[in-house]
Amino acid sequence: MTEENLNTSGNPSIQDVVEQRLSRRGMLRMGVGTAGAAVLGSLSLAACGGGGDDVAAAPAPAPSTTPISLNFPAVAKSTADLVTVPAGYTATVLYALGDPLNAATPDYRNDGTDTNFETRAGDHHDGIDYFGLNAAGTARDVAGSERGILVMNHEALTDQFLHAAGVTANPRPAAEADKEIPAHGVSCVEVRKVNGRFVYQRESQYNRRITPNTPIEMRGPVRGNALLRTKYSPAGTDTRGTINNCGSSVTPWGTFLTGEENWSGYFARSATDDTARGGATAKSVVSLARYGRPQNSASRHGWETAGAADLYARWNISQTGTSTDGTDDYRNEMNTYGYMVEVDAYAPAAAARKRTALGRFAHEMGMFGLAQAGKPLAVYMGDDSRGEYIYKFVSTASWDAADASPANRMAAGDKYLDAGRLYAARFNADGSGQWIELTIANTTIANFANYRFADQADVLVNARLAADAVGATKMDRPEWAAVHPVTGEVYVTLTNNSNRKIEASGSGQQSVDAANPRAYTDAPTAATAPGNVNGHIIRFRETGNEPAATTFAWDVYLFGAEAGMDATRVNLSALTADNDLSSPDGIWFSRKTGLVFVQTDDGAYTDVTNCMMLIGKPGQVGDGAVQALEYTKADGSKLTVNARVGAKPTSATLRRFLVGPKDCEITGITETPDGKAIFVNIQHPGETIAKANIGDATKFLSHWPGNAGYGAGGALARPRSATIVITRNDGGLIGTDGTQVLNGY
Repeated sequence: MTEENLNTSGNPSIQDVVEQRLSRRGMLRMGVGTAGAAVLGSLSLAACGGGGDDVAAAPAPAPSTTPISLNFPAVAKSTADLVTVPAGYTATVLYALGDPLNAATPDYRNDGTDTNFETRAGDHHDGIDYFGLNAAGTARDVAGSERGILVMNHEALTDQFLHAAGVTANPRPAAEADKEIPAHGVSCVEVRKVNGRFVYQRESQYNRRITPNTPIEMRGPVRGNALLRTKYSPAGTDTRGTINNCGSSVTPWGTFLTGEENWSGYFARSATDDTARGGATAKSVVSLARYGRPQNSASRHGWETAGAADLYARWNISQTGTSTDGTDDYRNEMNTYGYMVEVDAYAPAAAARKRTALGRFAHEMGMFGLAQAGKPLAVYMGDDSRGEYIYKFVSTASWDAADASPANRMAAGDKYLDAGRLYAARFNADGSGQWIELTIANTTIANFANYRFADQADVLVNARLAADAVGATKMDRPEWAAVHPVTGEVYVTLTNNSNRKIEASGSGQQSVDAANPRAYTDAPTAATAPGNVNGHIIRFRETGNEPAATTFAWDVYLFGAEAGMDATRVNLSALTADNDLSSPDGIWFSRKTGLVFVQTDDGAYTDVTNCMMLIGKPGQVGDGAVQALEYTKADGSKLTVNARVGAKPTSATLRRFLVGPKDCEITGITETPDGKAIFVNIQHPGETIAKANIGDATKFLSHWPGNAGYGAGGALARPRSATIVITRNDGGLIGTDGTQVLNGY
């Protein structure tokens, strides 16, 4: 779910080999946070971590030449209101909106009368990761596949279903705001195998919610800066809560890292706020506009209208006070959002921390590259809005394998995430790319005419403006990132972009370029207006496979398209009925098998099928060919863009594994360390609901998971976001009968 902002700056818009390596390296013994990383040649064995679930050292498997293969039939496209998985697999609902996290909280009635969301599952389940426990549930066990803690994001709301009669218009009743606010944030919930199937533990010591009301520490270079000073924290060192959390990952030291995505829409500004701040050219006004909050902006939910209490007033970021530093109002409150947030699942008393060194923008997520002993860590991030950028953070500290199991996990976060360099990516037409450092030492940034940066903290708070200054490449909504667990190549989903045009002719539009080469029409969403309707997945390899490299090579792993579309301009990856897809969003690699999982958040193909998840065998950068796309410009001249198309998948290398219920997004995935269970989130089924229809269940688009027998309501239940667990009926690995190529990773 995305509320898109627009980048209106003037920047230019721009299987077998790996499989054999994986199989051969499968015999290597791997330890906590490390893995074999033989990459297409003479690369040495390197340690790696992050991006998924870490596992303990395991006995080396016997050498095998059996290539890994997909073991399931492709699931057919479907518009049914259910979750479909292949024969031989079982999907079970595990944890849904409103489920209580302690014995004192009542069972969820699912009729709009429920309260106490501080101790219930939130809404819109999104990024998710698994943290293993020992058999007694008393300590971390990175190999624990029978018992663990799921940590997941609750991105947003289908707010009508939270209230008996739907949402009340502004001014909002405090009772409604008091449910909606804590239904956002993060859940930590223990899960355990009981009689062979996973169930969540209602009374676990690890269960907790982190909501927009939870105290959180600001850390890194921006901590204490004037841009963070508010009535709540005059020193600029703390804030309350996290919101619109989207993707997630696991750090190499075993904590949860979550991204704050489209947070700006939660804040309101008055019609005269520009004047109060000093006029249209005032720095704070320029910053607010670049981050999607011009004056006279209404908030998404109107919480600021629910009362005078500080709990509600903070959502109004207009300058209402008389102080010069913002300590008597919430004019700076939005500057405390838009970061990567670290949570320790094993330590409920530990405060979450916002890691400001990783920059401020619409963070879809942050994914760690392969951790190599003695070298810095890299974190890859996308800014999920049309025409925004791909970023990389490189830590100042070099990785020490002893930190894979530190005594203090949040202190390890301080070490690796509070100091480093932030870069934005530029993609060149020849398949090369550069990482451009966002630093006040760069005179292009220091002398940027559109915004005068005061210091490096200002650069980080206004990373979008700094990336504008250096001419980073505008991308088609960069969303999830994933790192191949052996090659280290980085994959980033570019979900779609209705503003990608043959040639930009208006504010916020971007012309086609090599990295974003398609602009085409597709009913029903773009019958007359071209854009990148179905999205694509870009991938890149750092020069020398070095985390601190400032150059890289890239191509496009996959172009989303309907199978029957024009192969010369749209269906460049030659997708078939077994694997066609639109709007790739989530992407993730199994650390057990090396298979890639792709999830969709789509509105362009939903007349044919609900959103889905596919499983594939990835290739490598450069395994395909260049395909020339020819366009006719408005003046009749021709424009040729060379698309760098990765090896075209077949049904043997990519196929549909899951289709979700109606009106949903498939998002978030993690696995048990043994690779025999995956957890997947089904977000906002049946979200399209008008208040006028809230009293007539027959008009709901979806009734899942109640219609599948989970929770109250039965066949006409209000729909609920939920986590499902998928297992093979024979107890095998998910997706394959092949060699356990990454055993112990």
